[in-house]
Amino acid sequence: MADRRIGCLTIFLFVALCGSVFVNFLLAMAALRGFAGAGGVRVEEPLPRFREIVVERGARIVPDRIALITLRGLISSSIPGNVSDSMVEDLRLALQQARDDRRVKAIVLEIDSPGGEVTAADQIYNAVTRARARKPVVVYMDSLAASGGYYIACGGKYLMANETTITGSIGVIIQTLNYEQLFNKVGLASVVFKSGKFKDILNGARPMTPEERDLIQKFVIETYEKFLSIVSKERSLPADTLRNNIADGRIFSGKEALNNKLVDGVGQIEDAYAKARQLGNAPQATVVKYGPPFSLSRLFRAFGEFGGDSKIELQLPKQFVPQLESGRDYFLPSFYAP
Repeated sequence: MADRRIGCLTIFLFVALCGSVFVNFLLAMAALRGFAGAGGVRVEEPLPRFREIVVERGARIVPDRIALITLRGLISSSIPGNVSDSMVEDLRLALQQARDDRRVKAIVLEIDSPGGEVTAADQIYNAVTRARARKPVVVYMDSLAASGGYYIACGGKYLMANETTITGSIGVIIQTLNYEQLFNKVGLASVVFKSGKFKDILNGARPMTPEERDLIQKFVIETYEKFLSIVSKERSLPADTLRNNIADGRIFSGKEALNNKLVDGVGQIEDAYAKARQLGNAPQATVVKYGPPFSLSRLFRAFGEFGGDSKIELQLPKQFVPQLESGRDYFLPSFYAP
């Protein structure tokens, strides 16, 4: 019995020693990197690589890949990413990795999003078109690919939706709250010092002037025209026809979107894989989903979540209850603007 205890203690001490050596090695590498940076030597860190998770296996002897990249939830540069500062940068990095990987013959971009910030959607759309210039991009619309989600989808070579997908909602929205009457009831007043008459244009403590309304509406229409031009160019549809018919903010099912030439086909996600294999000329390619890479920081954060006081929190994800910020312009359906 004593010998067994001594053996267990020896194993424990050996594991602890190995762990200590490994941590010290990482700390030493970080210190050397910092020293090199301080000494004026430029150290370039490699871009993070997403790990590949096999979704649908192809022929084992064929190295060809179809990269599955997912976009879910509200599109916003303020939402943190898994490998970068924002989910927008995550999408751009994933698309770049798939674009540069010679094994990847085509990309499937799966979208399940109500839309979001105009600039964030435009950045992802441009990343999609850059990937499309190198290899085919098949966009698959899941439950929801509306407004900004559809804006991004237009960057694909082939657009596929489920028959029940909610898509369309081509338009722009800016919102603010007017709480002047509430302030009057509780005896509060807003005091503003400004350098120009438009500096507090969305101040909810006072009525909006006709000039301010015209300015905001002009900005919205200019942004809408950009959205319209993207759809017109990518879908080969006349801008006037869109403007006077379907591009008025209305939503469509996937089947209706096909009838209005907003998508190229309807089907299931497996049909999108098949289309990507066809366009990429890789019939036996393996479909791999890009997931966040393993990192010690994520591991330690996971351990930290298990430790400490136990508590249960209920949080509604932003994609279901998006918190729109006053003054930002969004590609969103009207029913997502509270």
